Amino acid sequence: MVLKVLVFLALVSVVVNSQQPNFNDDVLGLIFFKAGLKDPNAKLQSWSSDDNDPCNWMGVKCDPTTSRVTELHLDGLSLSGHIGRGLLRLQFLQVLSLSKNNLTGTINSELSHIGSLRVIDLSGNSLSGSVPDEFFAQCASLKSASFAMNSLTGQLPGSLSSCSTLVEANFSFNRISGQLPSGIWSLRSLQSLDVSGNLMEGEIPEGIGNLYDLRLIDFRDNRFSGRIPGDIGSCSHLKSVDFSDNYLYGALPDSMRSLGSCSSISLRGNSLRGQVPDWIGELTSLENLDLSANNFSGGIPFSLGKLQLLRELNLSMNQFTGALPESLANCYSLLAIDVSHNLLTGNVPSWISGNKLMGSLQVLDLSSNDLYGEIPSNIGVLSSLVFFNMSRNHLFGSIPDSIGELKTTQVIDLSCNMLNGSIPSEIGAAVSLKELRLQRNFLSGKIPTQIVNCSSLIDLNLSQNNLSGSIPPAISNLSNLEYVDLSMNGFTGSLPKELANLSQLMFFNISHNHLRGELPLGGFFNTIPTSSVAGNPWLCGSVVNRSCPAVHNKPIVLNPNSSDSISGSSPNHQRKKIVLSISALIAIGAAAFIVIGVVAITVLNIHVRSSMSRSPVALTLFGGEEFSCSPNNDLDYGKLVMFSGDADFAVGAHALLNKDCELGRGGFGVVYRTVLRDGRSVAIKKLTVSSLIKSQDEFEREVKKLGKFRHPNLVALAGYYWTPSLQLLIYEFVSSGSLFKHLHEPGRSCLSWRQRFNVILGMAKGLAYLHRMNLMHYNLKSTNVLLDCSGEAKVGDFGLARLLPMLDRGVLSSKIQSALGYMAPEFACKTVKITEKSDVYGYGVLVLEVITGKKPVEYMEDDVVVLCDMVRGALEVGRVEECIDGRLRSNFPAEEAIPVIKLGLICASQVPSNRPDMEEVVNILELIQCPSEGQEELE
Repeated sequence: MVLKVLVFLALVSVVVNSQQPNFNDDVLGLIFFKAGLKDPNAKLQSWSSDDNDPCNWMGVKCDPTTSRVTELHLDGLSLSGHIGRGLLRLQFLQVLSLSKNNLTGTINSELSHIGSLRVIDLSGNSLSGSVPDEFFAQCASLKSASFAMNSLTGQLPGSLSSCSTLVEANFSFNRISGQLPSGIWSLRSLQSLDVSGNLMEGEIPEGIGNLYDLRLIDFRDNRFSGRIPGDIGSCSHLKSVDFSDNYLYGALPDSMRSLGSCSSISLRGNSLRGQVPDWIGELTSLENLDLSANNFSGGIPFSLGKLQLLRELNLSMNQFTGALPESLANCYSLLAIDVSHNLLTGNVPSWISGNKLMGSLQVLDLSSNDLYGEIPSNIGVLSSLVFFNMSRNHLFGSIPDSIGELKTTQVIDLSCNMLNGSIPSEIGAAVSLKELRLQRNFLSGKIPTQIVNCSSLIDLNLSQNNLSGSIPPAISNLSNLEYVDLSMNGFTGSLPKELANLSQLMFFNISHNHLRGELPLGGFFNTIPTSSVAGNPWLCGSVVNRSCPAVHNKPIVLNPNSSDSISGSSPNHQRKKIVLSISALIAIGAAAFIVIGVVAITVLNIHVRSSMSRSPVALTLFGGEEFSCSPNNDLDYGKLVMFSGDADFAVGAHALLNKDCELGRGGFGVVYRTVLRDGRSVAIKKLTVSSLIKSQDEFEREVKKLGKFRHPNLVALAGYYWTPSLQLLIYEFVSSGSLFKHLHEPGRSCLSWRQRFNVILGMAKGLAYLHRMNLMHYNLKSTNVLLDCSGEAKVGDFGLARLLPMLDRGVLSSKIQSALGYMAPEFACKTVKITEKSDVYGYGVLVLEVITGKKPVEYMEDDVVVLCDMVRGALEVGRVEECIDGRLRSNFPAEEAIPVIKLGLICASQVPSNRPDMEEVVNILELIQCPSEGQEELE
């Protein structure tokens, strides 16, 4: 009430002052506008109704001759409230910029009627509703309009096509749906159109060639289908084209060869196919070319070598064949090359360490192909390399000493090749290394002690080689280590006790070596899984359930020439003889035990090899030929399909389902860990819904669809195995286990606030990707969220409901009954449609679980506590901070934690329509995490 009175008095003062000759309407309009705002930082303190004009006010610019307001810039001032009608009085306003605030409400259609308005920027707020159709109906002078990063819904207004003066239009990252307005390509003045990050669909209509002045078109992250418009080449001034992450198909239109001015083309994540034509080399202005995650085939064009301005080339995840063209040596400006996950053959190209690329290349990814040859001996000339990946090829020879010259490289991945020799001691000179992956090779020798110089190392994987010697104590000085895998080698000796001091350690696997002695005590080693130390019969400690032998004083051995030993009747002498006898017996017993153990292991090895020889498994490459490892191809013997790379089970399909390797159980099956013949660790889900599973053809069709979903925050489906009585799904193995274990398992180190926030954001990104691909999860819970070695969240078990013959609620409820507390209320109501909003509900519960450290439903002695109700109640009485996991103590930023809690409650709303979409959740989290950076990105 007091505020209203003050505003009224201010307006009365304005009206009185309006009689003065120098007064203009702009003061009244701006004071009206200010009255509808909240200004927590008092940025508008200079706005006073006592002034005759507002030209000296914060954010206001005036015409020096008339003193009328021409520009209003109030960006990033943390203003909230609504955009009031007072602005309509600013009849000479040309620029209105209110971006990066917290403004709410809908867009006033009359804003565009301000007579001279040329630029309006409302991006980065919380505006809702649709863009009014009338907004663009009378845009006499409007040239630039941006509504990006809001919560707008509905369709793009049809009147947009009549705004003939429009030069730039940005509607990106909202929830706008529907198709493009039919007359959109009639805007002859249009130079930039950005509708990225929405829910738009339908085909992109022909006619884009009418826009001769078009410079930028960004349609990424939508649901557009059909082909790339055939007349796009007529946009001869086009600088940037981004159609990535849609549902486009077909070949590249020939008219694109006319885009000679284009510097960036991104078509990632569609279903485009055919060969990349040679005319691609005519686009000599290209700096960025991204054709990844499509179905392109044939050879990589030799003409790419003409693109001397090219900085980033991404052709990964296609079906390219043949050799990498030597002409790429002519691309002097290249900073990043990614041709991973293709079918490329031939020698490792000589140009990867040639002088022309020296000092500039930062990313080199040739992984998951069929390249062969040696790593160039002068690889160290790539002095700017940050990411180096040549894994999953057929490389042989040794690792060159010059690898130590890669002083800026953070990731080196040479895994899954045929490399031999030792790990060069020069590796210690690669001082920026964070990840070193050399697993599944034929390396021998010792771990060089110089590795201690790689002080930033987080991930060290040397598993499945022929390494020997002891594990150097120097590794315990690598304080940032989180993931260490030294399994399946020939290491001997004892584990350094200092390893227990590695406070960041989340995974340490030394299984199947020849280590002995007591496991380190403390830290991660107090809860190390038994599978991580298995296959070392001489290790002892509580983890392996094997007590360590007590330490005895060494028996005294008398000098036979001593005079004290002459008398055979001495009691002392008799006792010493007994000691010697017991010592001898212990030695003999230990020797016998070792002999028996060796014999037993030999017999087991022979048995496993015979099982391998008898195991009849057919191998089918995804999109390739079928190779049989069995006497016939009868499906009763089983069909194994891997979506990338040649692989086979190291033992028979039934033999791999070893209870000792069980990782967990869920509504759809039991999960085991095993190793494929090519050395990869994978997680195998044995489906327990065989009676409900579709026919083999439908099963394979659905699983292959799921196998195409690739996202950093999803657990990748690597393949499947089928027999009529046994169905297995093969997933990537995620090393650090489930989110449930990290939150609720005793003895686990407490996740920090930053780790928890990253998990919440990662889960949101993974779900948003699934929803963009029109796929629901149905079974969200903390046991289905896994953490990798860097703490990145990966959502698993997505899409399994598609394997059932129909999405029957009764069947689903029985299969996901373990998701109690995560299930949206509409599952219990047959009249309410199940949509992506049901996943959003489960996500909201997960958010609260991560922050509070409490389970969704907890059974007390005489009560049942529902997490959502508990947090909602605390919020209502203003005690929400008390809900945050006590293990975090006061070590969390309240300015982030409380908004995230509120977001979780909104996602877990009982009414589906009140829940946001996951894309919106991602945007909100990114703004919460770092509002200043988030605001910069909106510019």
